[in-house]
Amino acid sequence: MMRTNLKAVVVGAVLGVTGAAFAQGTPAAPASPKAAAATSKAAPGKGAAGAKAGAEAASGKTEVTWWGHAAFVVKTPGGAVLAFDPWLTNPKAPQGATWPEAVDAILVSHGHFDHVGETKALAQKTNAKVYGSFELVGLLGLPEAQNQGGNVGGTFQVKDATIHIVEAVHSSSYQADPKGPSQYAGSPVGFVVEIANGPTLYHAGDTGAFQSMALIAEQFKPTVALLPIGGHYTMDPAQAAIAARLLKVKTVVPMHYGTFPALTGTPDALTAEVKKVKGTVKVLALEPGKSTPL
Repeated sequence: MMRTNLKAVVVGAVLGVTGAAFAQGTPAAPASPKAAAATSKAAPGKGAAGAKAGAEAASGKTEVTWWGHAAFVVKTPGGAVLAFDPWLTNPKAPQGATWPEAVDAILVSHGHFDHVGETKALAQKTNAKVYGSFELVGLLGLPEAQNQGGNVGGTFQVKDATIHIVEAVHSSSYQADPKGPSQYAGSPVGFVVEIANGPTLYHAGDTGAFQSMALIAEQFKPTVALLPIGGHYTMDPAQAAIAARLLKVKTVVPMHYGTFPALTGTPDALTAEVKKVKGTVKVLALEPGKSTPL
């Protein structure tokens, strides 16, 4: 991607400048965990909200917290903490929130900066293992014990969560140095996570709708799908409604919308498109920073 376009992304995201020109591929300089923690003393998972979340986990609930864009933190009844595409400094991230203190696994769908995000810093902070395509995880420079690079068809166990790597239709390149060239980062992927005594989640990563979503439905029977709806680089609401039908899920959590001007899809538009295809799926629009039981 053109570096000049990337600068437009960063400036537009930080300053709120509107415009259609932006690109994926180069990581913005991540805030350090110490710097992020210094922004607030009230972190997600602490205080009254944390007590409620703990009670939900103790009673067998899976909870999900959206960090904006495609970033989520999922806590399972068995105590697994999974971070998906942790761009924790994105423009829609909860204001003043500190990073998760404990993470068991980081799942990265592809190499673009808005999905790799703060993966390496979060892994260093929490000692979490990182899962994704073999090429991408290898480029992150992680200790061998944390490098869990795999590929489509791979399955991994993290406490009570069984993680399956599945295909996605997108592109993937990684730029460790903003001044350096982009590197091939393997195939983009999605993740299906089967949670014992809980839902089966599908995080699609960045993708368009594709027929093999029906195979994902047949093989894994996901009940909740985290689907991009912004358009331009991924599915728009109309395609996401078709994807939901192929996946046969009960609930869709919209993601990857509203972060940049070009990502124009909305949850309301998705709801309207679901009705057009006579779907019965529930559209669950999450508020960044708020833990929601599933």
